[in-house]
Amino acid sequence: MDLNLKDKRALITGSSKGLGYATALGLAKEGCKVAINGRDEAKIKGAAEKLSKETGTQIIGLVGDASLPDVPARLIQQTVEAFGGLDILITNTGGPKPGSIDSLDDDTWQKGIDLCFMAHVRLIRSALPHLRKSDAASILTVTSFTVRQPLPNLLISNSVRSATIGLTKSLALELGREGIRVNSILPGWTETERVTELLNARVKANNSTLEDEAKRQAAEIPLGRMGQPEEFANAAIFLVSPAASYITGTMLNVDGSVVKGVY
Repeated sequence: MDLNLKDKRALITGSSKGLGYATALGLAKEGCKVAINGRDEAKIKGAAEKLSKETGTQIIGLVGDASLPDVPARLIQQTVEAFGGLDILITNTGGPKPGSIDSLDDDTWQKGIDLCFMAHVRLIRSALPHLRKSDAASILTVTSFTVRQPLPNLLISNSVRSATIGLTKSLALELGREGIRVNSILPGWTETERVTELLNARVKANNSTLEDEAKRQAAEIPLGRMGQPEEFANAAIFLVSPAASYITGTMLNVDGSVVKGVY
């Protein structure tokens, strides 16, 4: 299937590694011009060089913490200046600090809100004037399966990512008449650095090993294994492509069916 992504222009935040990087690689292989973003200058520069060498596509690396109020607008502007416009925006951020209601103070909550909700709001708001000029505009927010099946000790993530789902659906309804599609992917347990961090916390709590915790988690997934970043990327690339032109307002689980609910 031709996804009609050649020469489309995309920005993916949180993409120096993990899900974001895998998605950037897939888009670039489809001929898309891609701006990637991360907080570490050396890592984002290295990732951009690697992607460009592997795909032969125009890649730019943008440094900045998308959770900070003034960064999203700058990332959008830099992308537009480099590519002459914007067709695809994928808002991906890291995860907030774990903890219980008793252990999380107001400052930690606010940082989680900026990271997992306001970053999406600010990026989308800044991108809209440019997306409105595109004939294939698409927005994809990256959230988590925990908005449908909360996990213990991830109180901020469980709570705040649900707000991003509300934002995504609301914008799909508001922007549909303008031809701008807005969807979200709710990834499950995928072999990324973030998941390794969560499992290492269990290692300390349970006095176990990383291998034991990974096996225990995989056993709870109907497919019997964790996902690979490329499997997430395949779904993301389709959703943002013109091939998915009649799909908007969708919250897609890419989780091996770890969520037990019907909806």
